[in-house]
Amino acid sequence: QVQLVESGGGLVPPGGSLRLSCAASGYIFNFSELNWYRQAPGKQRESVATITTESWTDYASSVKGRFTISRDNAKKMVYLQMNNLRPEDTAVYYCNLREIGSGIQYWGQGTQVTVSS
Repeated sequence: QVQLVESGGGLVPPGGSLRLSCAASGYIFNFSELNWYRQAPGKQRESVATITTESWTDYASSVKGRFTISRDNAKKMVYLQMNNLRPEDTAVYYCNLREIGSGIQYWGQGTQVTVSS
């Protein structure tokens, strides 16, 4: 069974930085695509960043150049470094794991990020 636990959210002023972490359990981590999603109040959940098993990355246009996703297979961790945060980045951020092959997805419980002065 795969479990994902996010941490690192909080309140930060505009222009600030946060680093989100997601700890994963389960043997499939190294064979999985990892993603960060976010959901703001009243909005649909949206993809923010993706990192493949080969560490190829992709980002939503709204965060490109400000956010960086990375993974540590040995520690079974995925990170999201968020710089130059804006009020519109305020949302609950979710870690997502998609197993290559089966396509089965797992989700974390989410961590709140609030950007406000």
